[in-house]
Parts: sequence; C-alpha cells; structure tokens
Amino acid sequence: MGSQSRERRKAKEKARANRARNAGTKPGPSGQPGPFGQAGPFGPPVPPRESLAELTEKIISDALTALLAEDDESFMAFLSALADPPNGPSGRRTVNKALVGWFDRALEGLWRRGWQPVDLHRIVGRQSDQRHVRLVLDAIAGQLRRYAPATVDVRWPAQLSSLGAHVWWEHDDQWLDAWGEREGRVRVMVLSDAIELLRALHLLPEVEMLGPPPGTARRETSSRGSGPGSGPGPAGNAAASTGEGADTRILDKVRALLAKAESTEFTDEAEALTAKAQQLMARHSIDEALLAAGQGSREQPSGRRVGIDNPYEMAKATLLDVVADANRCRTVWSKHLGHSTVIGFEPDLDAVELLYTSLLLQATTAMTQAGSRQDRIGRSRTRSFRQSFLASFAMRIGERLRAASEQVRDEAVAQAGDSRLLPVLAARTDSVQAATTAMFPRITSRSIRASDGEGWASGRAAADLASLHTREEVAADRSR
Repeated sequence: MGSQSRERRKAKEKARANRARNAGTKPGPSGQPGPFGQAGPFGPPVPPRESLAELTEKIISDALTALLAEDDESFMAFLSALADPPNGPSGRRTVNKALVGWFDRALEGLWRRGWQPVDLHRIVGRQSDQRHVRLVLDAIAGQLRRYAPATVDVRWPAQLSSLGAHVWWEHDDQWLDAWGEREGRVRVMVLSDAIELLRALHLLPEVEMLGPPPGTARRETSSRGSGPGSGPGPAGNAAASTGEGADTRILDKVRALLAKAESTEFTDEAEALTAKAQQLMARHSIDEALLAAGQGSREQPSGRRVGIDNPYEMAKATLLDVVADANRCRTVWSKHLGHSTVIGFEPDLDAVELLYTSLLLQATTAMTQAGSRQDRIGRSRTRSFRQSFLASFAMRIGERLRAASEQVRDEAVAQAGDSRLLPVLAARTDSVQAATTAMFPRITSRSIRASDGEGWASGRAAADLASLHTREEVAADRSR
C-alpha cells in the first residue's frame, strides 16, 4: 500500500473513530426497535425472535458487510447496537465471545491459506497502524491455544515468542474489555477496531504454503537446534524461525559478529567481522550438505518470507536476491504483499536471512551518511541517488558473494580430497529450482533501473567496503 493510500485510510479511520465516540454517547430514537429487537429508552421492549447469541452473530456480519461497502452510517448504527446490547454485562460478554469466535475462524482460514503469524504481523502493520498490530497479535495468541501442541509446527511458538505475542488476559469473554482499558479506547471504539481488523483479515489473498498449518502434522526439530530468531530487522522485517537450521552455536557466533560489524566505526574491522560471519555460515552449509548426503537424507527445500518495505523496495528485493543466489537459494518478490519468499535448504536460509539483514543495515547506514543530493538548478535528486546507491550496492555485493562462495567450495573440495561435494551441491541447487518452480509456476522477472551515476558509483564503493572475500579455516571455532 502506498503512503498516500495509507494516509487516506488513516484519515478515514480517524473520522470513523470520532463518529464512534459520539455514537457511544447518544441515545437511540425513542420507541424505535433496534437491531437486537429492544426499543429506544422510552418505549416497551420488543422481544427478539432469535437468541441473543444468534442476533449478535448477525449484527457483526451486517457491520462487517457495511464496512466492506463503505456504508459508514449503517456501520455506526451496528456498532452502537453492539456497544449497548440487552442484559447488561451478560450481553456485553456475549458480544465479546462472538467476536472472539470471528477472529478464531478468520485466523484458522488464513493458516490454511498459507499465512503464518509473522506474515500477519507484517501485513497488518503495512496496511494499518500499531493499534491494529497489537490487536492481531492478541488474536493470534488466543487462537493458537485451540490446537494441541503436538499438532503445531515448532516454528510457530518461536514466531509468537519473537513477536511478543502471548495471552495476558484471564477470560476470553473479557479480552476486548481488557484490551480497551490498555489502549484507552471506549467500548464502541474497541468494537470498531475489532471489526476493522476482521475486514482486513478477510481481504487477504491466499499465499504459498511454507509448512503444515496448525492442527495437522508437526515438523520436528533436529537435535542440532533451530534456525535464527524472527525478530524485526533494520527495515521492519520479520523472517520466520524454522526447524532444522544451523547449529545454534554457529548462529550465536554469526549474530555476535554481525552485530559488531554493524556497530563499529572502523571499516577494516567491519570487513573482517562480516567476512568471518560469511565464512562460518558458508562452511557450515557445505558440511551439512555432505552430512545429509552421507546419511541418505531426503530433506527437501523449504521457504521463508522476508519483509520488503518502501522506500526503495525494488533495490532491497534485489539485495535479498543476490544474497540468496550466492547461497544456493531463490527468491520471489510479492510486491503487493510487501515480502519476498526465499526458497532453499535450512542452513542456506539461515545464512541468507542473517547476511541480508546485516548488509541492508550497513548499506542503509552508508547511504544515509552520504547525505542528500540536488541537481544543478537546486531540485532534489536524493531519491534517485539512493535508489541507484542501493541497486549498485546489491550488484557489487552479489559479485563478491558469488566469488566468496566459489572459494569456500574449492577449499572444501581440496580438504575432502575428492569431488563428492560438487555433485551434492549441484543436486541441492536443482532441488531448490524445482521447488521454486512448483511453488511459483508463473514467475516474471524484473530488472532494476539506476538513473543516478553518482549514486551508482557510491553504492559500488560501499559494497567494496563491505568486502566478504576473506576465507579462513573455521574448524577450531566450530569445535569450541
């Protein structure tokens, strides 16, 4: 969603919230039956023909329909009815329980259409505001309790932990009340937030299935540990944790090295730290490939989604693609959803995720330090400069990463004393390509354009400073 569309939506939601606040303080028309069948404050009650629970379900459905049709007047009328149902606190709990059921059903449908918790966290944040993000995290945490732990893929609890999603309320029929108190929102505004979020969830399309949804078979972890965490990266990314990734000891070392590389002010130190991190991951990936081949493993490629947000989203997607290519992975960018899907074997996915996050931060820092730009008559060309900077950075990093991968491979072949490694790596590359084609049968390619020569030259220079060609023996480190 573009920034202008997002601002228009926020303005509309703000106006709707103001109307909701006012609607919550106005009495209904005297003597006129409302959606629940009761009359206004001075007329006799009209007995409903259906139970309160059934009527509540219908009013929520009607409110959602009105919202989808942008019929604000009807939407506000339904909100007012839901905010003041019959039977006082009992009726309020009935409305709360009904909305919990709507969220449970909506989320179950999304899991079976390929979505995962980190995906919903990212897309809701992209389309709405942080209040809705907090609401969807609560809804996810509550819904996933419905499944037996043995039927939930191990990646999902890791995602919830990384996102900070947990059940903090005592009873589901009081969740929305407690949430409203936390957010400082009156009842009718809480109901508006809930139904607006339901609208957003119902409009999401189907995406590629990257693993078993909750309630089905569970993919177990290996004894070596799990993949990297799903914490937000420098551009708001949140990549999913997975099961059979790199040894946690290796990942901890890589994270520590990259954190130092990102924070140091000394170029030489950043180069050495980043090179060491690349070395550890590349060699570990090769060792894992040989081990799997020796054990006759039938391990198949899997996928992760990585957020790609504006500004300069195409350059960022290109950077992810070249990092993936150097690590025998493939990427497919879904621009309209704000993410790229990376397909590969787990150790390689770990390398892609960690290196991309670090390199994007390094590139963004260098780009920002380069400052703004103007043309000869004073007009800003900062955007074209930065787009070209990131595009050039990506191209140059790709060249260096490919050279680095080839060097590690040659060293591993020399150490093994035979050519077993080359057929193993070739088979894994073919498997990744086949999995990508099966998952995305209709892929179209796009080329990135760079119109600012200075930006291109500066980006290439920054990529050279992020050199990754150094290779060292890592056996001593891995044995500690």
